[in-house]
Amino acid sequence: MARTTYERLQRQIAALQAQAEKLRRREVDEVIGRIREAIAFYGITAADLGLAGAEASPPGRRGRPAKAGKPLVRYRDENGNTWAGRGKRPQWLRDALEAGRTLDEFRVDRA
Repeated sequence: MARTTYERLQRQIAALQAQAEKLRRREVDEVIGRIREAIAFYGITAADLGLAGAEASPPGRRGRPAKAGKPLVRYRDENGNTWAGRGKRPQWLRDALEAGRTLDEFRVDRA
């Protein structure tokens, strides 16, 4: 009986991996072809798929809503520093609060 060696098994593994990669690439190409056909048939846009850099879908189209822009400024100081009220308070605001000022003093009036 022929003796199986580590080297022989490694060659078999490499050959099987190459064969698997070839089959995977063929299947991926087929899937991409079907996706392209569906995109063309249904008129799907990059925005409908939620891909980065894509513009929002026109009204009546399905897809994710357009991403919101910058959050609204809720707090501002006399030097023009701003904070939207999200995340950690910025250093300028922490310093002002430690100096005895209140958060309401910096609140932006929306009227």
